[in-house]
Amino acid sequence: MKITKENLNLENGLSKEWIITNGIGGYSSSTIIGANTRKYHGLLISALTPPARRFFILSKVDESIEIRGRKYGLYTNVGKEYISKGYEYQEEFEKNYLPTFKYKIGKVEIIKTICMEYGKNLVGIYYKIKNGGCKAKLTLAPIINFRDFHTVNTEHEFNLRQNNKNQKVKLIVDNHSETPIYINVSEGEYIPHENDTFRNMFYIEEEKRGFCGEENHIVPGRYEIDIKANEEKEISFVCALEENIEQIDVKDLIKKEENRLKEIINKSQLIEEKEKKTKKEQQKDELIKNLIIASDNFVVNRPNFGLHTLIAGYPWFLDWGRDTCISFEGTLLVTKRYEIAKEVLKTMIRDVKYGLVPNGYSGYDNRPLYNSVDASLLLFETVKKYLEYTEDYKFVKEEIYPIFEEIIKWYSNGVDVDENNIYLDTDGLIVSGTENTQNTWMDVKFQGKAVTPRNGKAVEVNSLWYNANKIMVELSIRFGHFISAKKYKDLAEKCKSAFEEKFYNSKTKCLYDVLGDSKIRPNQLFALSLTYPIIDLNTEIAKNVINTVEKKLLNAYGLKTLASGEENYVEVYEGNEEQRDTSYHQGITWTWLLGLYYNALKNQLKCTNEKEEMTKIQNKIKKFISKTEKTFTKEVNEEGCIGSIAEIYDSIEPQLPKGTVAQCWSVAEVFRIILGK
Repeated sequence: MKITKENLNLENGLSKEWIITNGIGGYSSSTIIGANTRKYHGLLISALTPPARRFFILSKVDESIEIRGRKYGLYTNVGKEYISKGYEYQEEFEKNYLPTFKYKIGKVEIIKTICMEYGKNLVGIYYKIKNGGCKAKLTLAPIINFRDFHTVNTEHEFNLRQNNKNQKVKLIVDNHSETPIYINVSEGEYIPHENDTFRNMFYIEEEKRGFCGEENHIVPGRYEIDIKANEEKEISFVCALEENIEQIDVKDLIKKEENRLKEIINKSQLIEEKEKKTKKEQQKDELIKNLIIASDNFVVNRPNFGLHTLIAGYPWFLDWGRDTCISFEGTLLVTKRYEIAKEVLKTMIRDVKYGLVPNGYSGYDNRPLYNSVDASLLLFETVKKYLEYTEDYKFVKEEIYPIFEEIIKWYSNGVDVDENNIYLDTDGLIVSGTENTQNTWMDVKFQGKAVTPRNGKAVEVNSLWYNANKIMVELSIRFGHFISAKKYKDLAEKCKSAFEEKFYNSKTKCLYDVLGDSKIRPNQLFALSLTYPIIDLNTEIAKNVINTVEKKLLNAYGLKTLASGEENYVEVYEGNEEQRDTSYHQGITWTWLLGLYYNALKNQLKCTNEKEEMTKIQNKIKKFISKTEKTFTKEVNEEGCIGSIAEIYDSIEPQLPKGTVAQCWSVAEVFRIILGK
């Protein structure tokens, strides 16, 4: 994933991003030309209570080099009144395992690589300098802040205390004495500054999103490093929230991180060892490698649990129960990270209450949040997939099955936590929510009002309920609970009978989204895509549903959340918070939904016995996989966040990436599809 000089203009440079993470919720991210366009961009965003309480620590390091008395700024900063054009000296940006920047000024070449230490709130920058001319001087100016990463410092005047011993500097910003910031450079002279405020850094993307787009930072000082004529030099810069950083060689840190990622890639066994490979095979291998690395960004440790979990998306999401279930196979199982997969399941069942799997945790006090009707039911499918890959029935029998029994019991008897209002109606269908509840995945609430109210009998909730009970029949028989198996079988059959009777809308030739709501949405695919589809796939109804979805919702980047022509349909995600929130699930394209469509096709193939029809579906699946691979090879290599996949896309050309720049279930489902899993 290399971007060369001809594509490193200002427009391209500001629109393309990168991100790396540290395995505990912290990250480092910016644009490919080093200009921060979001308040979330920074070289060190630390998780103070991993993976939560993310704080913005190091904005960037502005580099300049002096040659023959002339100073060249290698940095690019954007203000409303100015642009510093360091990108003009940039020759390349490359994201292989880590982001690397190449600059050239006359006979001086500088290669810069950024790396985080896994498991620590620490970022390192490695500079490799090749000076083919006269002596020069490199200056490094760290730009510091200390704030919650959702906020910005605008009129803020910083209170800074600092002391240095040689190149190592201890910084206390705004009296955060309990969390000092440490910086260090492997050589050179540190020159402290007094009250040096970097004013009005402009975040273009935040202004577009209707937020404050300007911020002040503090520049505590600068490092000056002499470079002799015709000298080659290696320099390490480190910024961290821990003291002992003097001996860190960032070059070694990079090697260690690359080896960690290579080990994950090798253990996945997804890249075939072959002496000679075609160009197409090489491209496929590269995509697989990049998606494994992208997947790893979301795998983090929760020290307070002593377990792993999955981050839903960067920069702003934490771990979500629903997202974890959907991302589970494509993130952990296809890559053979089975022990971590088991830990993630333990995380999900740890705080089950009243039959509800937490939909997430508070970012401030780790309090579990239960505003979800589907997370608990999705867990059944997740565990079923886990068993298909691992056959770890012992773990499921001892730790998961009792939780499953509780979920079915509570959903059957009724539970109302966080206004979920979940209960089993007399017809065998699950009811949930109120008009102001947002407990399905279409969960935006603006000013206390649900934007997409889906209270009542939702299509995916009942599809998941049927699937959950069918899985319980299977597990109960295996574990010798035959009476229970009969109970779950009855619940499943009653649900299926009512579903078949009530959910098909012959007028639209698809399923109601919620009983009484005929809007055409992608949620109906749950009825066809689970291990146990509630709709028989060889029926005309199933074929009609797939045809309607293909015609009305499907595109290269995902599925639209609402068909064109429906009331409140929006196809571009833009504007202030209200405009964005009210369009989020009203026509915008979501990538993860491709996985539902893919599963539906696979299930359709399984249920087909007629040879000609089988061939037709096989060809459709093959074409779909190929198109998905082509679309997202370009996306991962050239667009949006280089090396990852965004949360959502506009539904009209050029279908720009929007939302989070790196989304777990987007990466997971695309990965699963291109692998044919």
